[in-house]
Amino acid sequence: MTTATWRPRRARIVPYVLATVVVLSMIALAVVMPAPWSLGDRIGLVAIGLVVAGILHMLARSRVTADPDGVTVVNGLRTHEYEWAEVLGVSMAEGAPWPTLDLSDGSTVAVMGIQSSDGERADRALAELTTLIHERGETPGP
Repeated sequence: MTTATWRPRRARIVPYVLATVVVLSMIALAVVMPAPWSLGDRIGLVAIGLVVAGILHMLARSRVTADPDGVTVVNGLRTHEYEWAEVLGVSMAEGAPWPTLDLSDGSTVAVMGIQSSDGERADRALAELTTLIHERGETPGP
């Protein structure tokens, strides 16, 4: 089995475009501010734009990767790594923004790397992940 990675399309495009607009706007604002604004104030404006861009990047970096060892889920600040034996299934409720992994310890984890807003692309990704979980994650019956 090779490595498969799923990333949302729209949930990546929007934050990166917005981050670019925010940073460029803050740079422009820093340049056109009147004389009472010091260099430190101008640098502060650009820094605020960069912080906002960093936060948007954390949202856009979501992904899920399946490799021979298991599943890695990257959501915002946290990265979760699970061996195949820990993953029981994946499901996405009607109207849910993303699916959840069902884990052997009874917990669940959001899989923001697959976004329902991507429509058929998300359906294909969910089907592919479900197939891999059935092949690798569930213990076969007797």
